[in-house]
Amino acid sequence: MPQWEITVYGRVQGVGFRYFVKQTAQKWNVEGFVKNLYDGSVYVLAVADTQVLESFCLELERGNTFSRVRDIQIYKEETTKRYHGFEIR
Repeated sequence: MPQWEITVYGRVQGVGFRYFVKQTAQKWNVEGFVKNLYDGSVYVLAVADTQVLESFCLELERGNTFSRVRDIQIYKEETTKRYHGFEIR
């Protein structure tokens, strides 16, 4: 199963972005988690089919009302690990 490690840069902390990511993940049935990083970015670990992950990332690029996404970096790999749902850490 594809697993993408996504780092989102811009104004993405303190603006409800992690909650937006969780809602978007639930919409697309993406498993994994989201958390803030010390440098002000947001880290997302997402597991789903490739087409689903591509659509998921397009929504993350747009962001929510209060965020300003400047850049997204994606590291793609395969995993056998399963997550149950999507959580905010």
